[in-house]
Amino acid sequence: MKIRIFFISLITTMFLAGCSNLGFQAQVLPPPQATPTTQMVEQPVITATPPSPTATVVSSPTAFTLGGATGILFSSKRGGDYQDLYIQEFGSEKITRLTQGDSSTFPGPFSPNGQQIVFTGFGLTNSYIGVMNADGSDPVNLTNLPDVSDGFPAWSPDGSQIAFTSRRDGNNEIYVMDLYGYQLKQLTFNPTDDFAPSWSPVGNQIAFLSDRDNSTGIYSIYIMNIDGSNVKRLTNDGGNDYTPAWSPDASQIAFRSVQQGQSDIYSIAIDGTNLTNLTDDPAEDWSPSWSPDGSLIAFQTDRDGNWEIYTMQANGSDPINLTNNPTDDEIPYWKPSTDTANP
Repeated sequence: MKIRIFFISLITTMFLAGCSNLGFQAQVLPPPQATPTTQMVEQPVITATPPSPTATVVSSPTAFTLGGATGILFSSKRGGDYQDLYIQEFGSEKITRLTQGDSSTFPGPFSPNGQQIVFTGFGLTNSYIGVMNADGSDPVNLTNLPDVSDGFPAWSPDGSQIAFTSRRDGNNEIYVMDLYGYQLKQLTFNPTDDFAPSWSPVGNQIAFLSDRDNSTGIYSIYIMNIDGSNVKRLTNDGGNDYTPAWSPDASQIAFRSVQQGQSDIYSIAIDGTNLTNLTDDPAEDWSPSWSPDGSLIAFQTDRDGNWEIYTMQANGSDPINLTNNPTDDEIPYWKPSTDTANP
């Protein structure tokens, strides 16, 4: 199966509206406010409090781990007409459905301590950034701006902030906020599209996508400081690049690149050297995600006729189908084990 429209396609269309009223009900918090020139917006203290970022992940001492993780989070329509979140545990292969509603929900990564999941939810006319417990309970809508689409959330490595993309200024820009949707700060101010932030594990830089030096809709990877300064272009490979993902040691970034109509997973050193095609397969390979210990990369591929979640070694060898389901499974993120989750 060739490319179909789903969440990653929103990179070019940026957050299509949901199909109907939201059935997966996230608690709504008072919305933060910002303008294109706002650097920081202080907000009142809220009473609805997501779980503490200092909480630790709870897992069985006998849990099977792979790549420093106990399972894989992904989205799928296997339960109905809309994308919902699922976790597949390693070892037992147990599948747990986390969300269920009448519009789609797309995964973001686990918090560094493994206690929460950030996600993109869809309402009637817009998308929003939400956070839930790792078991799918207590979803909270963090952005909640009418007629504004937000998406592509990413945790800071200390778990205190979430970077995301928003169209609240009329085009895609990168913002950060605290865990409650407050302390909002705009990082990019560019008339072109800047989106899909990925936080360095060291915590001092953010990678993102932009078409600022290309034709409209042709994206490259850039790196900036966490205050938005010192923007540097990383990729200039002649392709269209998407979904940057830092390696846990912060030495490489994996990403999807469309070269001559073909999507493969590539890696590149953070100094711009050593560009490597890791998949080099005639199928579509998308959405790379590093395992917590850096030994593996999860990704989605349609090489079996539908989207499945695969893993491969960090050098691209030994691809293995994890999900093996006739329904499309997409956008993987690793569930960290107790030993790899930050305290």
